[in-house]
Amino acid sequence: MSTLKNKVVLVGRLGAKPEETVFSSGNKKVRFNLAVSESFKNKAGEWVNNTEWHTITAWGKVVDRVMKVMDKGMEVMIEGKLIHNQYETADGQKRSSTEVVINDFMLFGAKK
Repeated sequence: MSTLKNKVVLVGRLGAKPEETVFSSGNKKVRFNLAVSESFKNKAGEWVNNTEWHTITAWGKVVDRVMKVMDKGMEVMIEGKLIHNQYETADGQKRSSTEVVINDFMLFGAKK
């Protein structure tokens, strides 16, 4: 079991064009939302469609690849790890968020 690690693989469609941020240090970050959908029959035998939205982030060399090829509506498989963030808002409320930091991806054809 020593080979277990924090690994996530998702297949979905981009909800919008990825947004790139370049920091004063020269580091780059890209962020986009990925819609992952599934369909199943419920107990009543009716088809149910369920879509989950995930915040995706990439750093470094992956940013350039993402910005060159990804666009809104494209189907993509991403591989990365889950990161949980905790922060406090300006009015003192504690919040948390989860994102997937990717290290690789693969495109699945043209955008829909």
